[in-house]
Amino acid sequence: MSFKKHSRQYDLVVFGATGYTGSLVAEHITTHFPTDLKWAIAGRSADKLRNVVQECKALNSDRQPPEIEICGLNDADLAALAKKTFALITTVGPYAKYGEFAFEACAEAGTHYFDCTGEAVWHAAMIKKYEASAKATGACMFPQAAIESAPSDLMTFSMASLIRSELSAPVGDVVIKIHEIHGAPSGGTLHTLLGLFDVFHWKEVAQSHKPYALSPVPNSKRAPKPSSISKLTGLYTIPKLGLMSTSITAGTNTAVVQRTWGLFKQEPSLQKQFYGPNFTYREFIRAKNHVRGMAMHYALVVSGALLMFCSPIRKLMRNFVYQPGEGTSKEDQAKESVQFRGIAMPDIQPSIGKQAWCKAEYNGGLYYLTAMFVSQAACTILQDDLDLAGGVYTPACLGQGYIDRLNNVGFKLESKIIDA
Repeated sequence: MSFKKHSRQYDLVVFGATGYTGSLVAEHITTHFPTDLKWAIAGRSADKLRNVVQECKALNSDRQPPEIEICGLNDADLAALAKKTFALITTVGPYAKYGEFAFEACAEAGTHYFDCTGEAVWHAAMIKKYEASAKATGACMFPQAAIESAPSDLMTFSMASLIRSELSAPVGDVVIKIHEIHGAPSGGTLHTLLGLFDVFHWKEVAQSHKPYALSPVPNSKRAPKPSSISKLTGLYTIPKLGLMSTSITAGTNTAVVQRTWGLFKQEPSLQKQFYGPNFTYREFIRAKNHVRGMAMHYALVVSGALLMFCSPIRKLMRNFVYQPGEGTSKEDQAKESVQFRGIAMPDIQPSIGKQAWCKAEYNGGLYYLTAMFVSQAACTILQDDLDLAGGVYTPACLGQGYIDRLNNVGFKLESKIIDA
C-alpha cells in the first residue's frame, strides 16, 4: 500500500531516535516499513544520530537510510521540524518535563503526532492547551499510543466491535486483566514515574484518573462498586478471568479507554463505533494467590503514597535505577513477554448468556513492542483513509487496520463470543 501524497519533505520523523526507545523505533521502521518511505531521525547530537543511521544501514542495506535533522528541545527547533514532516513520533521524555514542545509544534503545524507516554495527567494538560489548535490545523494527535494504554484500548475496541456485529448490541461492562508480564522498566520509564510529582501536584494526577476525566463528553455511568472485601484486600474474582489484584496501570489506561468512549459518541465519523450508553471499564492484574495479590495491592498503595508525598524518597531512588537512555540488553529483551485477557458483556436485558472474550500477547522485548505500537500507528495514518478531522485521539480511533498491522508484526490479538 502506498503512502499518502503531501507537500512535506518527509513522511515521518522520529524525534529522540538516539534514546533507548527511539532507537528501537528506528529499528522497526528500517526492518518493516516500505522502502519508499521518506523519513528522518532527529535529536541534539549529530554523532549519535550518525551512529543510528549506520545501525539502520546494517539492518537493511536495501532501503534508503533516514536523513538527519539536528533539533533541540525548544519551540523554534521543533516548530521548524514539525513543518517538514507529515507525521512525527517523539520518544523524548519524561513528557511532563520535555514533551510539550513537540506536542505544541505538531498541533500548530498540522502534523500528525505519536508518543509513548503513560502520563494521563500530562495528556489531560495537552488536551486543554492544544486540542483547539489541532482541530483547526487538522493534526491528529495520538498521545499514550504505546504499551501502557494501546492494548487496553484496542482490546476493548475489538470486543465491542464483535458484540456489535455478532450480537447486534452495545457493550456494557468491560474488564481487562494483565495476565502475564515479564520485563523490566527502562531508565526513561522509571525517571518519568519518579519525576511526575515534581511537575504535577498529586491532586492533578488524581483528577486525571477520575471517571471520564479525559472524555470530551461526560458519562454518569460508573463501574460496578467493589465489595467490602475487595476494598479491604484489593482482590477481585471475575468468571473467565479468575483472581485479580490492583494494577498500577489501571488509572491511566482507564482514562484513555473512557476518552475513546467519548470520542466515539461525539465525532460523526466515529459514531458507528460508539460503545453504548451503559459502557463501563475496569482493569486489574492477575494474582497468583490471595496472599500475593494482597501484597501487590498494599505494596502499590504504600509506594504510591511515598512517591506522591515524599520527595526525598524520589530523589534517593533515582540513584538505584536505570538512568534515562538505559534499559535491558538485547539478550534480556528476547526473554520478555506480555499477555492480556479480557471479557466484555453485551448490554442486553434480559441476559442472553453470551459475552466477548479477548486475548492479546507478544513474545519479545516490551520496549520493542512500544516501538511497534507507535510505528504502526504512524503507518496507519500514512496509508489509511481514516476520516479523522483533527484533534487529540486514542489508539482505537485508528480502527481495525491498525490492529491488523500489529497482528502482522507479532502482537497477536484475538476475540470471540463465548458463553457467559
